[in-house]
Amino acid sequence: MDLLLWRHAEAVAGSPDHERVLSTRGEEQARRMARWLARHGPQGLRVLASPAARTCQTAAAFTRDFVQVPVLSPGGGAHDLLVASGWPVAERPCLLVGHQPALGRLAALLLTGVEADWSVRKGALWWFRCRERGGARETVLRAVVAPELV
Repeated sequence: MDLLLWRHAEAVAGSPDHERVLSTRGEEQARRMARWLARHGPQGLRVLASPAARTCQTAAAFTRDFVQVPVLSPGGGAHDLLVASGWPVAERPCLLVGHQPALGRLAALLLTGVEADWSVRKGALWWFRCRERGGARETVLRAVVAPELV
């Protein structure tokens, strides 16, 4: 299974938090990463996004066919994200569009087995794959892509 973590692109400051929208720079970050995903990402992605405006806008840069999932909201936990994605056994690859610190904690959990406060940059994408080798599951980090590099 492939699991991709995409932190929302840069948003404007403001309140309430869930209504913050992407800045002009954030819109460009989302478009760039969406183009990269369309060219290089796995086929048949199931896309799940936080209901926050900035995450919905980020996801919509890639596809209009995404599902808003409340556990991806700010304050959600890494284990909640794993359950929502179906990791590691879901039949389809999954793209989670969410927030810090949950995405960073999930990245740490996937690679080390322990949650830690890792940083995922705004607009960046982390791509993981679960594979089986010698009867054991392995997690492979396939890519970490920053929006300014695509």
